[in-house]
Amino acid sequence: MKLYLSVDMEGITGLPDYTYVNASMHNYERARKIMTDETNYCLESAFTSGCGEVLVNDSHMKMNNILIDQLHPDAQLITGGVKTYSMVHGIDDTFTGAMFIGYHARAGMPGVMSHSMIHMVRNFYVNDMQVGEIGMNAMVAGYHGVPVLLVSGDDETAKEAEALIPNVTTAIVKEAVSRSATKSLTPKKAGELLREKVKQAIEKRHQVNPLIPPKNPLIKVEFVNYGAAELAHMMPGTEIIPGTTIVQYQAKDILEAYRALLVMIELAYDTNYA
Repeated sequence: MKLYLSVDMEGITGLPDYTYVNASMHNYERARKIMTDETNYCLESAFTSGCGEVLVNDSHMKMNNILIDQLHPDAQLITGGVKTYSMVHGIDDTFTGAMFIGYHARAGMPGVMSHSMIHMVRNFYVNDMQVGEIGMNAMVAGYHGVPVLLVSGDDETAKEAEALIPNVTTAIVKEAVSRSATKSLTPKKAGELLREKVKQAIEKRHQVNPLIPPKNPLIKVEFVNYGAAELAHMMPGTEIIPGTTIVQYQAKDILEAYRALLVMIELAYDTNYA
């Protein structure tokens, strides 16, 4: 059995605000250690539950946060920021299932540090379906026939995952008090919860179906201002929907849609006067 772990940071135990997830801030190094430990709790349970191979993809910001020298020795780690498929790079049809660890709710919704990729994005749409990072990444996994077995994060993250993926297992390691405050388990208690939830998710893996993406999807990105939309529109093949800040792209499949999304948000990333 082969498992894929995509590990983000905002949904990690005890992390309430940007001072923990920004590499230039004073709480970041503490957060890296908690993130690495949380990944290890999941890995330990996966290996003891029958997984022979587990691939971990560091999925936050520059994607070089997990401390590899402290990672479970039997895991493999994808680290670094230039990856064709970003948060789901390396996933393919050889995996039994995927787990999204330390995830967060989408932009505009309640939840600790809720957002969708970057601060300039208000919404993502696949055709007319509104999604965040959970939905986009689950569709890429689904393209390869891989179900998302577990999503961990705060209570709002769990609600979003459960609405998208029937029978998914969720691990709530903290509750949102506000977008920058949380009522959290301690890392040790969260570790106990994650070990049990990973075990449960693997046992019930046959009850979860892949989130199959639509064929020829229309990807739409709604930006917070028109300047961001203009910059995203520099990508060939895109168009701005008149009267909106939505940039759309007709893709041949979800893989192309995902790459188009990454290019658009990279172009819009440094927009001023938000």
